[in-house]
Amino acid sequence: MIYIHLLLESFRFALSALRANLLRTILSLLGVTVGIFSIITVFTLVDSLEKNIRDSLNFLGDDVIRIEKFPWIFEDNYPWWKYVNRPKAQFSEYQFLKNNSDQASAVTIFAERFGVTVKHESNSLSGAIVSGVAYQHKDVFEIPVETGRYFGLQEVEKGANVTIIGAEVAKTLFPTSNPIGNEVKLRGLKFRVIGVMEKQGASVIDAPSADDFCYVPYNTFFKMYSGQGNFGVESIIALKGYPDDEGLKNLEGEITGLLRQKRGLRPREATNFAINRPEAFGEVIGSIFGVISLAGWVIGSFSILVGGFGIANIMFVSVKERTNIIGIQKSLGAKNFFILFQFLFEAVFLSLLGGLFGLLLVYLLSFASLGSLELSLSVGNIILGVGVSVIIGTLSGIVPAGMAAKLDPVIAIRA
Repeated sequence: MIYIHLLLESFRFALSALRANLLRTILSLLGVTVGIFSIITVFTLVDSLEKNIRDSLNFLGDDVIRIEKFPWIFEDNYPWWKYVNRPKAQFSEYQFLKNNSDQASAVTIFAERFGVTVKHESNSLSGAIVSGVAYQHKDVFEIPVETGRYFGLQEVEKGANVTIIGAEVAKTLFPTSNPIGNEVKLRGLKFRVIGVMEKQGASVIDAPSADDFCYVPYNTFFKMYSGQGNFGVESIIALKGYPDDEGLKNLEGEITGLLRQKRGLRPREATNFAINRPEAFGEVIGSIFGVISLAGWVIGSFSILVGGFGIANIMFVSVKERTNIIGIQKSLGAKNFFILFQFLFEAVFLSLLGGLFGLLLVYLLSFASLGSLELSLSVGNIILGVGVSVIIGTLSGIVPAGMAAKLDPVIAIRA
């Protein structure tokens, strides 16, 4: 109990010293405030930007394998000539994989057409995206239907003229009325609206937004674009794996074997399709933002270093000013650790207060409008800011506090 009492007493002395020199305290913590503000602002921007980009890539799906003509290769001088003559994914291949895959929880095939004009009476929207999908598409990719319903199995198989539209399409074509049950025109054909999706908003990377989509059954899409060279677009087969990396590896191996068998490839023949996983984008994004975070540490470290030197300087001055008081305390029986913690607490308080002010500034900055980028101060960054502040305070105050603890009481009193 005596040690706890002495620690609390050191704590009280440190607070008294800070209150007695309020102006000096404020000036001392400004350096740490700027340093913590710099570091946490960079990390908040990086984290928010990374989160927004990853959210923008949600249309690629989670735990999904995509069978396409071209592989995703993130490098200069993309060798497109190696893949341009590969065959496109076929509906018969989709049916074969759907009937024979044991590792996939759901299988779909889809194709998209960009820049389509969709109309309703006198209203029209240019730049819509028409996507033909299979029935299990909702089990592979998220289609958040807010009002109405998803396609029925018979509607998809028979190629019915029904559609699910995005929020922006609904807002433009039906500003004052309910879209459900009404008709829209796509390529001169009438489609009955059976569902409207939730509003997604714009993305920071200008990725396709679900707000501009018009989903139709795949067979209906085939009829709409059958005269344009296999739709004039790429058909993609996507398979939903089980939510673990081992499951996706098993699925990838199974699909490779099944599709090679379907396409009649001999053992020595090269695979003429690409199996792409959205995780590849995540790895690239993670590496890019890792470099940016490192740059943030370097930039912020200089500010933190200046703040740390400022606190150390003030602590040396404080020890010099209170040498006589230290001598009196020691002559009355104060232990070395009592003097040590008295000045160490003072340094940590200075740094911690500066860090909290820096975090407050970052929090206020998060309310600023930066277009489609939403800033959010995460709990992890708050803990990081507080932790860095405590470490800087400890490192800045340990030497002055050690000097104060080692002072000879007789010499200190005479000073």
